[in-house]
Amino acid sequence: MTRLIRFCAFALTLLLSLNGMAEIVKDPTTWTFEVSRKSEGKYELTFHLKLSEHWHIWSINPGGDGLQLPPSFKFKKDPSVKLIGKIRESGKRITETMDGVDGPVSYFLNKVDYIQTVEVTKNGMIKGEWTYQVCDESMCLPPTTKDFSFTIDDPALASADTARTVLNDTGNVAVASVQAPATPSGNTPADTAKQAGTEDKKEAGNPVPESLWLIFLGGLGAGLAAVVTPCIYSMIPITVSFFTKKSKDRKTGITNALVYSFSIIFIFAILGMAIIAIFGANALNSLSTHWIPNLIFFAIFLLFAFSFLGAFELTLPSSWTSRVDSKANTNSYSGIFFMALTLVIVSFSCTSAFIGGIAVLAAKGGFWGPLVGFSSFGLGIAFPFALFAMFPSYLKNLEKPGGWQNAVKVTLGFIELALALKFLSNADLAKGWRLLDREIFIGIWVVLSILLGMYLLGKLRFSHDDDLPKNMFGIPYVSVPRLLLAISAFSFAIYLVPGMWGAPLKAVSSFVPPMGTQDFIATGGSAPAAHAVAEGVTAPSKYVEKLKIYEPEAAKKFGLVTYYDLEEAKAAAKILKKPLMLDFTGINCINCRKMEGQVWSDPEVMKRMKEDFVVVSLYVDFNNEELPEAQRYVAQSGSKITTVGNKNADYQVTRFGSNAQPLYFFVDVDDHQLAEKGYPYDPNIDKFIAHLDAVKAKYKELNP
Repeated sequence: MTRLIRFCAFALTLLLSLNGMAEIVKDPTTWTFEVSRKSEGKYELTFHLKLSEHWHIWSINPGGDGLQLPPSFKFKKDPSVKLIGKIRESGKRITETMDGVDGPVSYFLNKVDYIQTVEVTKNGMIKGEWTYQVCDESMCLPPTTKDFSFTIDDPALASADTARTVLNDTGNVAVASVQAPATPSGNTPADTAKQAGTEDKKEAGNPVPESLWLIFLGGLGAGLAAVVTPCIYSMIPITVSFFTKKSKDRKTGITNALVYSFSIIFIFAILGMAIIAIFGANALNSLSTHWIPNLIFFAIFLLFAFSFLGAFELTLPSSWTSRVDSKANTNSYSGIFFMALTLVIVSFSCTSAFIGGIAVLAAKGGFWGPLVGFSSFGLGIAFPFALFAMFPSYLKNLEKPGGWQNAVKVTLGFIELALALKFLSNADLAKGWRLLDREIFIGIWVVLSILLGMYLLGKLRFSHDDDLPKNMFGIPYVSVPRLLLAISAFSFAIYLVPGMWGAPLKAVSSFVPPMGTQDFIATGGSAPAAHAVAEGVTAPSKYVEKLKIYEPEAAKKFGLVTYYDLEEAKAAAKILKKPLMLDFTGINCINCRKMEGQVWSDPEVMKRMKEDFVVVSLYVDFNNEELPEAQRYVAQSGSKITTVGNKNADYQVTRFGSNAQPLYFFVDVDDHQLAEKGYPYDPNIDKFIAHLDAVKAKYKELNP
């Protein structure tokens, strides 16, 4: 299963380009809005979006590592308006991996429609607000929140009226009613929208081939791994012998065995298609991002783990097995199909954990992910049956079922426990609970690895375990495969141990919590001592609890004091008589992380930042923190400023005329700008040092 997760974390390299951007980047979006009557009292509200070249918008369920900001649409409550279902997107959705993001992400280029079905009982305006963020290859613009309104002008609520709203260049919403003829001739706006939506849906949800190949290989590997569990392994010689001996000739036996194998694949393919039909591809993608599905999968994987460890056995109702088994025979292909279905049902106690893992993996593959994942899983299980049916002489080479199979299940149980923690960690990071800080997470993994190694060596036993095999002298011994697995488990534990004191653990960095949650780093001392502020200076307090987990590793390592509120930072700068370094950054800003990792981590850079500046990181997408009602306002662009992230983004635009991140501006406590332009993403260490030195000299000139 570890290999499966590694497949999900595989990333491709993107082009990096961001040169000296200190001007406002014009919003590359054009929005239009349309109301289409579908039936009496029922309407579709459509948000049409066109994007400039090279810009994209995240899907409503973007996948990735949970830091991508999807568009959201909030409708004001109105007793005369009822929302039917959730808003849906229609367009050519692209799913692929991106450098710096954990797992495939989904987004739209060029254009996309967002459609909400409503039922209304009277004419009027349907109001609300929508929030969106767009990105190109090198940066993401700050999130934008604006108001929208749709006009329903249908006196009888039975005509084919439509209403269209157009978003003008100033960001204001202009509403215009368009009367459609009672008897349409040609294409009405509603027809055009419907045709466009239908055309887009043909290609929506198709991930790039790499993603599907990863899911295919992951499913195949899981299927082959499931074969060695007791429920399936013990059935191979029995089933193959049944087909070869009960058939009239060898050719018929092989044919029946192949039908049996293809039936297994078909059954799991049906399971994948059922998941698509019930949940839909978008709902599956949210499994990797939303905290509630992650908690559900944490509970499910715990259930699977305890089952594999022998606490109880997961089985489907026995009545299912009895009914299916009564129809199983080799006299017809349908009878053989029911034989395969019987195997799937009775082996559920062994395959359930694999099925759960495949469901999570398939969620990253868009519309076709579940079908590909479960079909390849069935292929992995079916392959040995077909192989030994064609070459029955090799059956004698199969190792006899025994205690080693229970050891396989227990080993998988330990792995399931480790994976369960990853889901809990995802939810923990999303909600900021701080239940599984980095060293706690790693510590539990270390314990699980040691316990697994002890179990494989026979030093830890469960009630359902068999005795170790004995040699000719009656002394229990450990087989070579168990020894190699034990060595691997202990080696992994030793590799993890330094991570509890801040080692980067690059091999598993995408699985463990971020370095910002680490409370102690050996090279930098404990966090409180390393981040101690000068006497008389107030330590950072505002938003620290929520934003500390995103603190750069370099800041954590060298003990850089970072503020997250501008007023707090100004108060400290006034006492220390230092200039301010305004770090306009983002939680989901990939280039920000690269700048911090490549430039901030340089000792000479960090020395200057610590000694010569007061650093304040202003997150433009920190939208989990609402502003007090009295501090909310409408920006000049028309955007509603309701969160701390909105406020930081608007401050960057209005004060410095820029909305790109990362971007570093330097000012004194009187707000005098100390450099003509901000410093953008440029990982040239010498250039950044020169910029810092120039800013320091300018500050001394203005403040002798």
